[in-house]
Amino acid sequence: MTDRSAYDAGLDLAERLNPGMDKALRDRYEAWLPGGVADAVVAHGWGGVYARDGLDIKTRLLATVAALTALGAQTRPQLKVNIASALVAGATPREICEVIFQMQLYGGLPAMINALNTAIELFEEKGLSA
Repeated sequence: MTDRSAYDAGLDLAERLNPGMDKALRDRYEAWLPGGVADAVVAHGWGGVYARDGLDIKTRLLATVAALTALGAQTRPQLKVNIASALVAGATPREICEVIFQMQLYGGLPAMINALNTAIELFEEKGLSA
């Protein structure tokens, strides 16, 4: 069962940074797993973690980009979404690239290169330059 206050806080934040995310999750997963994926991501992830006090949303998203980078190429879809959200939250392409670059120490050079390529692709799609 979903905590409605966490869900509402998560939905508000998600819609600001990644409009349509809740609907996209429901459209993709609801038939297969009713009340599962969208509720977990929005209520627990966005409402229970990202909406907490203590860190601003830009810092939380940069930490997420770092973690997804270190985890490696299997996180590419989530990495792309979180880089886009970090941009909306005020992170600059340079800050995102520096966070990714630092992850070579923890995830290795291949993970860093793959994440950097993902970031550059997204920047180019958005018409951003170095």
